[in-house]
Amino acid sequence: MSKVDPKADRPLSPHLQIYKPALTMVMSAFHRITGAALYFGTILLAWWLMAAAAGPDYFEFTQELFGSFIGRLVLLGYTWALMHHLLGGIRHFIWDTGIGFEPATRIWLARATIAGSVSLTLVIWLIGYAFRV
Repeated sequence: MSKVDPKADRPLSPHLQIYKPALTMVMSAFHRITGAALYFGTILLAWWLMAAAAGPDYFEFTQELFGSFIGRLVLLGYTWALMHHLLGGIRHFIWDTGIGFEPATRIWLARATIAGSVSLTLVIWLIGYAFRV
């Protein structure tokens, strides 16, 4: 029977210690994170809709909770996650058509996703505050 050395030099799979984080790698992680965050944000949306159906007193309580500083911060994060995930999905759809794989185009799409998600979030919130009753 041959001896097996458990501490033998074996090739390791490349991991985060090996790769230098690229913008597209970070965008992939953010796309997954925002997708998971949208699950929790959708629970908040469902809670708000159920509060509206439950009656004016409970809806008022929910409105006050969501209208607090922390509540608005959570809703701002939800809005950004929604916009970022949407634009990331469009970026992936572009790739599904077979275009946009050149390094310069990939970087441009990643930067456009970041700028677009922040811009759309700000526009949505500015419109929301402009038409607030």
